[in-house]
Amino acid sequence: MALPKTVTIVALSIALGLFFVFMGTIKLTPRLSKDAHSEMKRAYKSYAKALPALKKMGISSVLLRKIIGSVELACGIVLTLVPGRPKDVANFLLLLVMLAVLFFHQLVGDPLKRYAHALVFGILLTCRLLIARQTEERADSSESRNGQVDSQEQNKVKVS
Repeated sequence: MALPKTVTIVALSIALGLFFVFMGTIKLTPRLSKDAHSEMKRAYKSYAKALPALKKMGISSVLLRKIIGSVELACGIVLTLVPGRPKDVANFLLLLVMLAVLFFHQLVGDPLKRYAHALVFGILLTCRLLIARQTEERADSSESRNGQVDSQEQNKVKVS
């Protein structure tokens, strides 16, 4: 039987991964939803206007939208399909993206309902990362305990 933490990690990874694949795709192409894609274009234009430093660095609203969309799409695929440590890296990158998105929404003065999804998914990403780290730490501590028991048994055999 699978451990509850393992089931939780797998479920969160798949759900978050699929969400970010969907959102990244919407930012990159109008094929899934023309209205949502148009809204993303409008939103990123306002973000670029609110941050003149981006323009000085040569980052247009289109480039910003495509960078964030590509990161979300790539990390979503990793969260959904790739096992092991890369999931934690993708999780961390998406958490940074969510913080940037929250910053952008605050910068342009959007109401809470416009960025509530970023808050919720930021919290879910944080929970997934914390649960994954706890599971790893417990596995490491049980391995070290097993190693100590094995060495103690070997010492007993040597003494007798």
